[in-house]
Amino acid sequence: MLRHLDIRDMLIIDRLELAFQPGLNVLTGETGAGKSILLDALGFVLGWRGRADLVRAGAAQGEVVAEFQITEGHPARAVLEEAGLPVSDELILRRVNTPEGRKTAWVNDRRASGEVLRQLSDVLVELHGQQDDKGLLDPRNHRAMLDEFGGLQPLKAEVAEAWSARSKASRALAEAEARLAEMKSEEDYLRHAVAELDKLDPQPGEEGELDQRRRLMQAAEKMREDVARARAALGLEGAEGMLSDARRWLEGVTDRAEGGLDAALAALERATVELSEAQSAVEVFADQLVFNPAELEEAEERLFALRGLSRKHGVMADDLSGLADDLRTRLGQLDGGAEEISSLAKALQEAEATFAAAAARLTEARVDAAGRLDAAMARELGPLKMERAVFTTEVAPADPGPTGTDAVTFTVATNPGAPAGPLNRIASGGELSRFLLALKVCLTHDDSGLTMIFDEIDRGVGGATADAVGRRLAALAEGGQVLVVTHSPQVAALGAHHWRVAKDVEGGVTTSRVVPLAPDDRIDEVARMLAGDTITDAARDAARALLSGA
Repeated sequence: MLRHLDIRDMLIIDRLELAFQPGLNVLTGETGAGKSILLDALGFVLGWRGRADLVRAGAAQGEVVAEFQITEGHPARAVLEEAGLPVSDELILRRVNTPEGRKTAWVNDRRASGEVLRQLSDVLVELHGQQDDKGLLDPRNHRAMLDEFGGLQPLKAEVAEAWSARSKASRALAEAEARLAEMKSEEDYLRHAVAELDKLDPQPGEEGELDQRRRLMQAAEKMREDVARARAALGLEGAEGMLSDARRWLEGVTDRAEGGLDAALAALERATVELSEAQSAVEVFADQLVFNPAELEEAEERLFALRGLSRKHGVMADDLSGLADDLRTRLGQLDGGAEEISSLAKALQEAEATFAAAAARLTEARVDAAGRLDAAMARELGPLKMERAVFTTEVAPADPGPTGTDAVTFTVATNPGAPAGPLNRIASGGELSRFLLALKVCLTHDDSGLTMIFDEIDRGVGGATADAVGRRLAALAEGGQVLVVTHSPQVAALGAHHWRVAKDVEGGVTTSRVVPLAPDDRIDEVARMLAGDTITDAARDAARALLSGA
């Protein structure tokens, strides 16, 4: 709740410190005394978008500090944590404004943006007036209000989850149908390409091997003559025979050489081994040069076929095998597409049935909550002297969505037999204020943690009706905090705490001040509200009667 409000150099306020209390706080004063300025200042520190010319004339800057007490679990704590701001039981908002319009804000002594202030405002303060700033008159908000009143959050979560599953199933089916349609458009290509690739059956590395073999066969005729000469030179008529003769001659004299030929004989032995390996390699290569002339033509045809498909599909020849696997996979998906779509269509039907059942349960719960809300409103409107008015919560079919299949609208008929219609079109100013107050009483929970502000919501009513309005405000303030700006003595008399707003003119300078009223001062203020500028003894007696009956 709001504990303190400190205003400096804002409009006609030079310095003002207010300490608010739990319960019903009332602010009274003459028209134009500055009551609306207090709301402007509070709205400024909460980041509300309002008038720009807030700085008092001649001041270097205007400043507003608001101190709130936030209990454990208060939603403001989550806002602070998400923004990375300090969290404690005390929340201090400070915002300054220069004459040029430059604004700077702090939250618990840390710089903060206007957006953070507005997020905190949503969970700290609720302002209501005849213009209904918080949207009670907007039909777009009525469904959420009814759900909150009926405690339907678990059902809403169930419907939202079912809608999400339904949407996911619908997207999956649409995507599968699009894929199948795309694949069907290229079905002829896929089947032809797969058949062509399967017929050729390309293998990784095959192109290089074929090219090497082809070049070898193309050069075989010339190489065959040279290889034959080399084979003869290495044989018995050549190097092999000479090595054999040399070794035999040296072995014949080795027993007389005293070991001097051992190294030569060892080298000849190694040379013989190397020569044998060379002969074998030449023999193998010579065999490769022997081939059927048709083999060259076959190799060239297959090589050209591989390279032709490579160019056709825009891939390397070694990647043709992988391409064939990919195309076969796509073809398999095409052949199995109908089965997949049938399965996805069945899943969508099941998701739609689950959503429809959850939405139906939510509709039933909303209809029940609507009846309870209408009954609660009837109980509230009677004491507000609107016992003949009829408030109706209409639950009508709407397009399905994450919140269900219902549209909710609050309507009223102010007189028997009169047509029902939207609140802001049917009710007069005074009636509208009372409707909004009754609705707020019905919709508000004790644990809301909000400071509720009512700006002249009792305008246009008086006497017993004003007394009933005040008692409803006092009931709303039980266990919480309500601030009321009022011109009604009946409402003022019911306040637990009372401030008077007054305007002074000194030296040609106008300033606004707010003072807390002691019991005797309250008598005079309520008497002024009853009698006007001249306060009579009779007015004081009437004020005492109002205050004693509060």
